[in-house]
Amino acid sequence: MLSATLRTAMTFSGVGLHTGAQAHMHIQPAPPLSGIAFEIGGSRVPATADYAQESPLATVLSHNGASVSTIEHVLSALLACGVSDAVIVLDGPEVPILDGSAKPYVEAIEAAGLLHGDVPRALFEPREAYELRAGDKAVVVLPSNEFRVRVIVDFPEPVGAQYFDAVITPEFYREQIAAARTWGFLRDVEAMRARGLARGGSLDNALVYSDDGPMQPLQWRNEVVRHKALDLIGDFALLGAWPRCEVIAVKSGHALHTRAARELRERG
Repeated sequence: MLSATLRTAMTFSGVGLHTGAQAHMHIQPAPPLSGIAFEIGGSRVPATADYAQESPLATVLSHNGASVSTIEHVLSALLACGVSDAVIVLDGPEVPILDGSAKPYVEAIEAAGLLHGDVPRALFEPREAYELRAGDKAVVVLPSNEFRVRVIVDFPEPVGAQYFDAVITPEFYREQIAAARTWGFLRDVEAMRARGLARGGSLDNALVYSDDGPMQPLQWRNEVVRHKALDLIGDFALLGAWPRCEVIAVKSGHALHTRAARELRERG
């Protein structure tokens, strides 16, 4: 597996899911083995778990006074599509939510094309099993010859329990994961906004469940767990390498994912 960057830069604009502020983002090619990094106000924040902050509803990185949030969708698309090196330039503290999925990124990456380097990309290949638990939540990482994710969620009705299992390839990701949207319960929106969250959320960029069921047509009956898989892939991009391993996530979220990625990086 060779390193790869974009042939041409990509530009995105839109509202931030939590801040509600307009955001402009440019994703630019980068040299082989430089990895992925964010640039905000002239400061660079490497996209690795070393800089992740504990946050339950989005993945947040901070370094040298600069902070960027809701990075999981763009990192998910870049990792799954094979982009190992890129610079993501932002004019604000949050990545635009777009339609709430990773589909716009995948389409833009395919349009831009990939430029492969002549050196192998970094790989994360664990030599032994790893497990992280927090109550009834868990992340387990096992040695494997491929990147495989198994995700279990169990939410109150009308979502309920859902399961998803997949080997991650660019083709499978594009067809079966990328379009899954971020989601939430209508009854939680008021509380989230009182905490300064979800200010940019709407039915245009999030799948919303009322007590009676989804308020928009589902793309898959198990779209919620597919989006959880999308988020998990984005959070494991913070390993800074292609994950050649199997990841089992049980009722987990961003905080547990980023903690697991950080501990795995420390173990080497």
